[in-house]
Amino acid sequence: MVRRLCDEADARRLLQPGPVVIMTVAWRGMANAAPVAWTVPLSVQPPLVGCVLHPDRLTGLMARHSEEFALNIPGPSLAKQVAFLGSITGIETNKIEAARLTVFRAQRVDAPLIEGCLAWIECGLESVTRFGDHDLYVGRVLRVQALDEAYVQTWRLESLEHSPLVYLGGSRYGVLGSPMEVTFRTDEQGGLVVETPEEREQREEREARLAELRKLEGEALEERLRLEQVRPLGPPVEE
Repeated sequence: MVRRLCDEADARRLLQPGPVVIMTVAWRGMANAAPVAWTVPLSVQPPLVGCVLHPDRLTGLMARHSEEFALNIPGPSLAKQVAFLGSITGIETNKIEAARLTVFRAQRVDAPLIEGCLAWIECGLESVTRFGDHDLYVGRVLRVQALDEAYVQTWRLESLEHSPLVYLGGSRYGVLGSPMEVTFRTDEQGGLVVETPEEREQREEREARLAELRKLEGEALEERLRLEQVRPLGPPVEE
């Protein structure tokens, strides 16, 4: 394995993926929506979440004035809508209508909630703080809803359809998947037992099976190439 230096700006990509959200707001009869890749839980009691936006974003300005917002967590079925919402401004366009999105009424805020998402978080705005070239919007969680098929205390990740969409950068997205249950043991000194005898046996069996499969695939490829080399030529082409 080779380690290589990356640009400092790559830190934001390496700290992803986390679920991309669609932040929705409403103010003076106008609604707006914008995809946000940088979100973070900040506190359990009181329940606070953070959402990072560029200072020029209309969505952020509307959240400041209305003092509330909602976070809609989409799955892969809304990937095109997420990308589209990030490509236009809501100053002259009703982005929700242009993205062909259907909304429904929230329970605690005026911001609309987007149908087809996996989960929804309604927030009252606690504060806005500038960090470098972005603003951190801190929201106090007022109401949370989620689909049973997608979330039961943790993301279920039982199907791609009901797994959160994540933003990787540029035009690349992904889907959370492959959950695993992690347990561990400690030795007499309290240190971690990295691999138990049972785990080592299982790993060696997997590696042996993979090695055998590679050997069989290599032999099959060699045989196919050999047959192609000795295959007789067809009849001459008539002119």
